[in-house]
Amino acid sequence: MADVTLAALVLVFVAGLITALATGLGAFPFFVLDEVSDRLNVVLWGLASGIMLAASLFGLVREGLAEADRGPQLFSLGTYSGEVAVVVGLLAGVLLVVVAHEVVEGAEVNPRQYEEADFRKLVLILGILTVHSFPEGVAIGVSFADLNIEGMTLLGFTVPLLAVFMTVAISIHNIPEGVAISIPLRTMGVSNWKMVWWAVFSSLPQPIGAVLAFYFVRLARAFLPVGFGFAAGAMIYLVLTEFVPEALEEGAGLPGNGYRELVAGIVVGVAVMVPLAFI
Repeated sequence: MADVTLAALVLVFVAGLITALATGLGAFPFFVLDEVSDRLNVVLWGLASGIMLAASLFGLVREGLAEADRGPQLFSLGTYSGEVAVVVGLLAGVLLVVVAHEVVEGAEVNPRQYEEADFRKLVLILGILTVHSFPEGVAIGVSFADLNIEGMTLLGFTVPLLAVFMTVAISIHNIPEGVAISIPLRTMGVSNWKMVWWAVFSSLPQPIGAVLAFYFVRLARAFLPVGFGFAAGAMIYLVLTEFVPEALEEGAGLPGNGYRELVAGIVVGVAVMVPLAFI
């Protein structure tokens, strides 16, 4: 059983909090602009999609397979035990998002009602936010699994390079999400700083998910390949079922229905993050 100190939990929580705070940056364009163009929105969604796909495939899945090769085996299936563990995790991640969406399907939440929400509405709001943000927090948590084992020295800790990569990737990805959250708030006349707050609030499940995932994989190392696959499966599914459709909806009125802008954003996102994954 690995030692999990309070300092380690605080570090992981802070990493998740950094990604949540990055969501608030998405509201800052509205401090100087009345609106963000559809073209830029599509590019930003494409950029977020490319970043998350690269982080999932070249960060989480690759590390999950490597961990399966060098760590204890959860499944006794010979040569393919590691691959099976990662695939099981991928499917579990997809299943979580599907089930969570079914639970909150059809729920319409008006951001202006946040401050007057009763208990039921608050539970609903938090449920919706968790569906989108919790898997990203899990990705951060599992990426810290080798804390103080291998990596680079930072603030007195030996931090895995994968953890730095995932924290940067999810932080960058959260900025377009902050823009998307701020757009309807802007049309409702919500003040600039309140838009920042609600953007950050939408990602608060991330530091919580990060701590829970980190604690679990440190205590149950054999589940780490499944954990990597779980985080990757949830994020890939969110990209394919939410980010890409959202981008195409935003780009419906553009020449080519926004496909060029979407593809350009994805290519740039992948191109930026892939080199970081192999440092």
